[in-house]
Amino acid sequence: MKPNIQRYFIELSYNGTDYHGWQIQPNAMTVQECLDKALSVYFRQPVVTLGCGRTDAGVHATQFFAHFDLEISAEKPLHAERSITGINSLLPYRIAVKRVFPVAAEAHARFDATGRAYHYHIHFHKDPFKLDRSWLFKGELDVGTMNEAAKIILEYTDFSCFSKSNTQTFTNNCKVTEAYFEVKEGSLQFTIRADRFLRNMVRAIVGTLVRIGKKEITLVQLREIIESKNRSNAGQSVPACGLYLVNVVYPFVNY
Repeated sequence: MKPNIQRYFIELSYNGTDYHGWQIQPNAMTVQECLDKALSVYFRQPVVTLGCGRTDAGVHATQFFAHFDLEISAEKPLHAERSITGINSLLPYRIAVKRVFPVAAEAHARFDATGRAYHYHIHFHKDPFKLDRSWLFKGELDVGTMNEAAKIILEYTDFSCFSKSNTQTFTNNCKVTEAYFEVKEGSLQFTIRADRFLRNMVRAIVGTLVRIGKKEITLVQLREIIESKNRSNAGQSVPACGLYLVNVVYPFVNY
């Protein structure tokens, strides 16, 4: 009997400390490489995943989706949910699969996502349990003014000034719907949600807002930076260790 091709979504989380980002690269260990190898061994056929986006080296994800195709037959049906334990046993401890479920043949992990959210974590005192998981900032920040600045970001759609140069994107427009800081147990968490993000965008935004918190630039200057559309005018990118992809939204996925 001729096998059929079934598309699946896989939901996972990972600590990105040991990995050179999500996407497969030559001469560098990535999350995608580890996942593809584990899936190929478990399902006993070549498996290539396509992720919901890219994360840079050292960036983490508490929720990440990818899709892949499998050959299946009526004689050997796949019970996707039962496969989770087996797949996890083949993965490094810093990568964990949460769900595997069938989707329509045209479902796409990257292009069908309608929203994404990130957290960025900052702490102010040396803490061994936050090493490689949060940015240790030495100094004081005016969080109130930083939140005023975060509200200004919601007024704009062109974020060229926060984008990595020479990326292969057709537009630098994004619709940001949430951006704010919260103080949590002596640490600071930045939340940002949008329909899409540019490469390096979140880390560049946080770096610029930190400059405002340090009183190096004003709210008026923030508007000038955004309207300049020039990356060199914005703040430096903050360290990757504090960044987490925390939510990816699809219209057909139950959460």
